[in-house]
This record gives sequence, structure tokens and C-alpha cells, in this order.
Amino acid sequence: MKHIILVALCLMCLVGSASAYTFFLSCPDSVQVGLPLKCSVDTNLPAGTTFDVVMYQSGYTATPLQRKTVTVQDNQATQYQLIDTKGFPGGQYKVEIQFSGADEGRLSTSSVTLQLPILIDRSSNITITSPLSQTTGTPLRIEGSLLKQGNDGVEIEVRGPDGVVFGPQWIGTKLHIQDGSGEFTQQVAVPGPGAYDVTFSDANGFIGIKTFNVVSAATSVPTTVPTSAALTSRTLTTITTPLPTTTQSPLSPLTMIAALSLAGLLLVFLQGKKQ
Repeated sequence: MKHIILVALCLMCLVGSASAYTFFLSCPDSVQVGLPLKCSVDTNLPAGTTFDVVMYQSGYTATPLQRKTVTVQDNQATQYQLIDTKGFPGGQYKVEIQFSGADEGRLSTSSVTLQLPILIDRSSNITITSPLSQTTGTPLRIEGSLLKQGNDGVEIEVRGPDGVVFGPQWIGTKLHIQDGSGEFTQQVAVPGPGAYDVTFSDANGFIGIKTFNVVSAATSVPTTVPTSAALTSRTLTTITTPLPTTTQSPLSPLTMIAALSLAGLLLVFLQGKKQ
């Protein structure tokens, strides 16, 4: 009887092992901030099985930073997912697999569904001194310095809305004696307005990305000034100036008094003669 029980347990284990699916998530241990985090997925889950590859900042699991949906195909070939890290702060992150159903319970105990990559941020080593917003009509000016770069040079690539417009190409840096940084300057002709990402790398690999915005230059609108002023037609009104009116000047008061006195004397004389 004991032999029968042992055989039954062995058969159950074999059935359990055969029904379990394998799953392997693999991500690099570290990557420079700004470069894509390339993770691979290998599984023998049935075709059509769908799951998410989710990235969180380690310690902050409430909101996913990136989510990629993956569906298993018939050939069950390895699938690669690129997770954009541009703009992320440096530090440790978590990438995990999330199933919407009960598929996770069907995985073998040897399956790997969690990775803890580290993002290395060197972008703070880049200092840009030229304007990050420039206008069309002149080459894009890329000027600045790299921390502790000295005369070692730097490799840059400029990518715009329509693709790469410069590089990747090494340009020289000039030692800044005071702090040991390497100063650089480069002018790049760009085809038009848009956002241009400048990628910086050195002998140790990727450093970071700086974005320049190129906008259309303001065009001046010519102002038309009339060569002659429009004449306004006016009706001229002739005003006749009246001739001065001749008025008879009145007698002065002295003349009247003299006349009255003379008349009075004459009257007195005539009365005396009658007597």
C-alpha cells in the first residue's frame, strides 16, 4: 500500500511539473540615464497570453513610470522591450511582470519575473552656455563644458525631427585650468525648426542628452507709406467784407453850449432894445 501511495505522489509531481510554465525576464544591471533599458522576455506560455512589463522607481510603487504590453506569439520567440529612461533621475528601479489573470499561478518556481536595474546619471556633468532656444537662419550653436574632461574631447550626435543631422563625431575640448573641465564649441546646420537632441559621450560611454529648441525667426512685415497725401476737396466760401458806413459825427458839447449862450445873449439884447 505504501508503494502505491509513493507512486501516486510521484505521478502528481510529474503532472505538476509538466503543467507549470517557465518565464524569464532579463534586464541589464545598469544603464546610463537617457539610453533605453533593453529587457528580454522568454516564456513557453501559450500563444495569445498577454502580460505587462512595468517599470517603477524603487521605493515608489504606486504609479508606474513605464508600461509595455506583451503578447506571446506562436513561435514563443524571445521578445525585447525598450524602456525609455530619458529624464529619469539616477538610482535603482524595479521592472516586473504583471498578469491580468491567473497566469502567474501557472509559472514554475524557477521563473524570474522581477529585475532591479540601476540608472546611472552623468548628465549633470554637462554645462551648456549657449542658448537652449535659438532661431532658424543661423547654425545651431552648441557650446559649454564637461566636468573633468580637460583636453580629452567629446563625441556628439545631433538628432532632429527628421533624424540625425550631425555625427556621431568627436570634437575637441579645451582644458579650463581653474576646474579641469573641457570646454567645447560646435556649430551645426539644421534644416528647420524643431527640437534637437544633442547626445554627449566620452571614452567611458554615454554622458547625457541636452535638448535645443529651434524656432522660426520672426519676419518683418514691410509697411507701405503713401508717396503723396490724398488731397481733400473743399468748397471755398467767399465772404464779402462790408464797406465802412459813413456816419455823421454829433456836435461836441462845447459847441452846443457856446451856441446856447450866444442865443441867450441875443435874446437879452433884443428885449432891452424894445424897452
